[in-house]
Amino acid sequence: MRIDLHTHSNVSDGTETPTQLMHAASVAGLDVVALTDHDQTTGWAQATEAASKLGLGFIPGMEITCQDSNGISVHLLSYLHDPSYQPLLDELDNALNSRIIRARRIVDLLAEDYPISWDLVGEHCLPGSTVGRPHIADALVTAGVVENRNEAFANILSSRSRYYVSHPAVSPVTAVQLVREAGGVPVFAHPKASARGRVVPDSTFHDMIDAGLAGVEVHHRDNTAEGKTWLLELAAEHDLIVTGSSDYHGTGKLNRLGENLTEPDMLQRIIDQGTGTSPSI
Repeated sequence: MRIDLHTHSNVSDGTETPTQLMHAASVAGLDVVALTDHDQTTGWAQATEAASKLGLGFIPGMEITCQDSNGISVHLLSYLHDPSYQPLLDELDNALNSRIIRARRIVDLLAEDYPISWDLVGEHCLPGSTVGRPHIADALVTAGVVENRNEAFANILSSRSRYYVSHPAVSPVTAVQLVREAGGVPVFAHPKASARGRVVPDSTFHDMIDAGLAGVEVHHRDNTAEGKTWLLELAAEHDLIVTGSSDYHGTGKLNRLGENLTEPDMLQRIIDQGTGTSPSI
């Protein structure tokens, strides 16, 4: 069974609709796929319907934007949570507002040196979608500043760039707690992806585990080899779920559907723990 538990549609920063994403997953030979758009679940209904027609198993999910006390970005995958759980929705609303403020500030800084505007960024977002740096990267591509998103993030939009702007976000410990309260299963996304920027100290992992962290996304192209080994040892020590995923964004990234997979027994552990909403398997 081929299982990919980390994908994005154009509800957040992917380039395909949830329906198109499910078709792409079918063509890629996947058996089960999760939709994990950033801080939103509005793509679930469309994805569920498309997956059912295609004979795909579907896992409703989301990727929550967090930040630890050191200002380090953390992404938390949530599976099978209740999308109407108000305390979690309140945090997501705060995250969405802070992302918009942040994105506007980044665009203002970029506009000092490049032919980019907020209106141009808006052309790369669906109404109601989560605005973020990927949409700014797409605008930079349209403006002819870079060739693709990867180039934008490697240079202009990197955390080392003068155009980088941090933003407040929920702590990963609080996010884990909220996901559990919502009946969801929290999994730390690409936790050793040092190429993306700083990674959290070991203490943050243990704080998240104490709060109810269920698993770690080990098999991801951005985790280092040493990081994967460390994560597997951590998972064995604390009986954590181990996942593997593509982090697919359509044409927005080089990541390909099914390039990393999750084992069926690990998926079953997620299903067993999730009580907020139901999978379509």
